[in-house]
Amino acid sequence: MVMKGWIWWLIAGLLSLLGGVFALANPLAATLTAELLTGYLFVAVGAMMLVSIFWDTEWGSRILSLLLGFGLVVLGFSLVANPLKGVLSLTLLVAVIMLIVGGFRLILAFSASDSRVRVFLILAGAVSLLLGAMILLNFPWSAAVVLGILLAIELISNGVLLIAISLLGRSEKK
Repeated sequence: MVMKGWIWWLIAGLLSLLGGVFALANPLAATLTAELLTGYLFVAVGAMMLVSIFWDTEWGSRILSLLLGFGLVVLGFSLVANPLKGVLSLTLLVAVIMLIVGGFRLILAFSASDSRVRVFLILAGAVSLLLGAMILLNFPWSAAVVLGILLAIELISNGVLLIAISLLGRSEKK
């Protein structure tokens, strides 16, 4: 893998890593940031769906784009206008998704034929169920930090990946 401009990947990785560290240092601010970003993204995606109506050729897709686009714009504006309510809603959604994913992983584990895969599915399912339950059991207090911590973990993971890719690309270039 020969990478041109590996330094830009390294800089992006370092910025992502730094952002993740800052998010861990202040998870409440990171939680509010994640909530507002989600709101703005919903508005942007909803607006794009509404604009796509003009290029759709089928009435069914136009109606679907109209309904989904309008719904996303309204949801996005609601999140931006009421960030604290949005944090509560998104945290509750994250907890429910973790519980559902954990349950599906356990179901898959018992249908897996490879015992090694089964063990990892059981562990991953148990972690998802545990995290979802911890969020719900501490709700609404958990809402103050959960989204920020998840954002921090994602930024740190992304940063480490980009740094590793850039250094591998640099070392293979020589």
